[in-house]
Amino acid sequence: MQAILEIKGFAKTYSQGKKAVDALSLSVMPGEVHGFIGHNGAGKTTTIRAVVGVMDFDAGEILIDGHSVKEEPVTCKSLTAYIPDNPDLYDYITGIQFLNYMADMFSVDQGNRQKRIQKYADLFGITDSLGNLVSSYSHGMKQKLALIGAFLHQPKLLVLDEPFVGLDPEAAFHLKEIMRELCDQGSAIFFSTHVLDVAEKLCDKVSIIKQGKLVVSGSMEVVKGSGSLEDVFMEVVENEK
Repeated sequence: MQAILEIKGFAKTYSQGKKAVDALSLSVMPGEVHGFIGHNGAGKTTTIRAVVGVMDFDAGEILIDGHSVKEEPVTCKSLTAYIPDNPDLYDYITGIQFLNYMADMFSVDQGNRQKRIQKYADLFGITDSLGNLVSSYSHGMKQKLALIGAFLHQPKLLVLDEPFVGLDPEAAFHLKEIMRELCDQGSAIFFSTHVLDVAEKLCDKVSIIKQGKLVVSGSMEVVKGSGSLEDVFMEVVENEK
């Protein structure tokens, strides 16, 4: 079975010579929720931004469903949905205009578009606000809108940077349900999080990055063993100091 996301020897150095990520390799298979964990500054967002094609990199290769992010960027973007940790949305359009724009971008037909918008907007409790300008939305509502936009084309790869920050408990519950539903349909999810108990319950696999290097990667059962993910993370942090 071919990986939906394959990162091989990825490295990124910033202009001052600081190596943000060094020789990182991992893969995410169809149907898999893969958690990406590390301190602030460990290299998570740098890796994620390279995966979704918004940041160039120095070495290695990133493939999405067998397509090179560098050589076939448009194909890769058509297969991917990306939610950054602080979604920057257009303020002066309405929520429904934003969702229709996203559906148009990914050629989602009218029937599927309407069904999916209704389903996800109802789940996240923002249906009544879709006619309002995005500028009137709270941070949490903007995050919900961005998530709905990402789900509309049922991407093969969903990449999320700290998706649970700013969500109320009910929305977080529904997001976990949707993530699992997408994976059950054959998609793959790669997401960073600081919320270790959520990662432990939700993820099939987990990778821990420390100072730009991958230090632990594997199935959740193997990585945490008889302890908890938090125990493993704290041990890694202490050992790597």
